[in-house]
Amino acid sequence: MVTVKMAKMCGCAKRNNVKEIQTFDSMEDAMKEAQTLAEDMSETFCKKHNFSVVQNNPDELVVIEVK
Repeated sequence: MVTVKMAKMCGCAKRNNVKEIQTFDSMEDAMKEAQTLAEDMSETFCKKHNFSVVQNNPDELVVIEVK
């Protein structure tokens, strides 16, 4: 199992019911979802934050960082 986790839940993420933690069967599925989510949030949220995907552990965790 691979986990996608939001590093910090900003107000926009909370208002849009973004899940803080999601699990996937493969790294490919996790990375695809994380990249899609980060791109969507960066383009449609309030524009105060920029979201990016970081793979912390090659087999277990993908983090969506807020900058």
